[in-house]
Amino acid sequence: MCSIMTLTDKSLSISDFRESFNETISRGPDDSRIEETASGYMCFHRLAIMGLTPDGMQPFSLGLDKVVCNGEIYGFRKMREELKRKGYSFFSDSDCEILIPMYREYGLEMFPMLGSEFALVIYDGANDSYIAARDPIGIRPLYYGYLRDSGAIAFASEPANLIKLCNRVTPFPPGHYYKDGEFIRYEDLTTVDEYRTGDVDDICEGIRDRLIKAVEERLDADAPLGFLLSGGLDSSLVCAISAKLLGKKIRTFCIGMDQDPIDLGFAKETADYIGAEHIAYHMTRDEIIDTLPALIRLLGTWDITTIRASMGMYLCCRAIHENTDVRVLLTGEISDELFGYKYTDFAPDPAAFQAESKKRIDEIHMYDVLRADRSISVNSLEARVPFGDTEFVKYVMSIDPAIKMNTYGCGKYLLRHAFEKDRILPDGILWRDKAAFSDAVGHSLVDDLKEYAETKYTDSELRAASSKYPYCTPFTKESLLYRDIFEEYYPGNAQMIKDFWMPNRDWEGCNVNDPSARVLSNYGKSGETISAGTTH
Repeated sequence: MCSIMTLTDKSLSISDFRESFNETISRGPDDSRIEETASGYMCFHRLAIMGLTPDGMQPFSLGLDKVVCNGEIYGFRKMREELKRKGYSFFSDSDCEILIPMYREYGLEMFPMLGSEFALVIYDGANDSYIAARDPIGIRPLYYGYLRDSGAIAFASEPANLIKLCNRVTPFPPGHYYKDGEFIRYEDLTTVDEYRTGDVDDICEGIRDRLIKAVEERLDADAPLGFLLSGGLDSSLVCAISAKLLGKKIRTFCIGMDQDPIDLGFAKETADYIGAEHIAYHMTRDEIIDTLPALIRLLGTWDITTIRASMGMYLCCRAIHENTDVRVLLTGEISDELFGYKYTDFAPDPAAFQAESKKRIDEIHMYDVLRADRSISVNSLEARVPFGDTEFVKYVMSIDPAIKMNTYGCGKYLLRHAFEKDRILPDGILWRDKAAFSDAVGHSLVDDLKEYAETKYTDSELRAASSKYPYCTPFTKESLLYRDIFEEYYPGNAQMIKDFWMPNRDWEGCNVNDPSARVLSNYGKSGETISAGTTH
């Protein structure tokens, strides 16, 4: 990960905003730079992943043009060779050095060519103007606001960079670019005009091929690689595919509660099967409670699900940072939104299933993607998300939702069946029923947080939450606790998050008051191993 920031005027001096810029120095602890343009400033904190020499430091400049980018441009070597043939020279091994030549050659048509993980700002020196853009899912973070003193727009990797400079901070919309005061959509991954139908085995082969390709692209790094392995299907597949592609022992990491870790045994089973060098960490109730305020501050959210699920990931990544040389982590995020949660088993029909998937992917930059980015980047690590590959997402979204729905007696059947013949995972892992990460690290994590919140508020204080917070009103003492902490750090900016990440309460069986899958009637076997024979 890296951190970028751009101010489009000079109403502030560097000393006025340096403190705000340094809020995210953990995203890029290797080097920092602030450069002036004719009208503003471009700022960069570097975490060296591709092209580890000082030549890879940003902003990159070409003539009067400059660029800052937090991203990985997979397949950049091929693009760089094409640009060399057009007369451009390159001085580093950084993937982001191609961006200004890309802009000069392709203009605003360049953004769909950049793939799945980027957030950038280009300064066009000839026109003294700024163009910002973000990847189609929002895997890399980008926010904007308008400076209090001048009203000029400013961009940054996190709201923490802007909260002291702007009255209101807003997520930059994924799949859009900004130019001359307008946000223009350049790519829409979730709107499907015609569904892919036909033989299930053929469809699953397409899933398999595209996921393997997405994983392979994300193994390209000049810095040491590691893998988050929860023991669930998604992270286990990423690890197993990676181990097979690399042909060597990979390093995997997991975490669980000290009292009742559900997933640690499954993670070890997977690691042993694929021959990984595996490390398991533990966390305690006191550690969770003590970490909570700092966690909410670094996340910039009040959402219950995001905070619960972030706790284990953050503490695991902190331990990785403190005890290893790993710089890049592959993760399993974005699979649930494509193939289904426990609650999407209750979808009344295929159209409703597809609409829910579209909504979740369109909004995921505020939830699970935010969780993975912050929990990993604050520990000076980079997250890579194979399930978020643009071609993979477009393919899965195009599959007829009647085929994706759980009519097989097993959630995510298509993904499981796609890798059934490969034998890269034990059957007990490949066909294991889903348990949400915040539950799977141990049910006591959620129970401890709820119990702690009960000690902080009275029933009358909870009832008063509707007048205190009319926007997305907290509805439990736990959610009120999170909102109060959030407002300490981001006062008046609750709108950065759209709503609580909850099951669709309009569906029968989903009208619940807690986001945990444990409260659903179909949770039954979650956390248990099921055999392949009973799922077909």
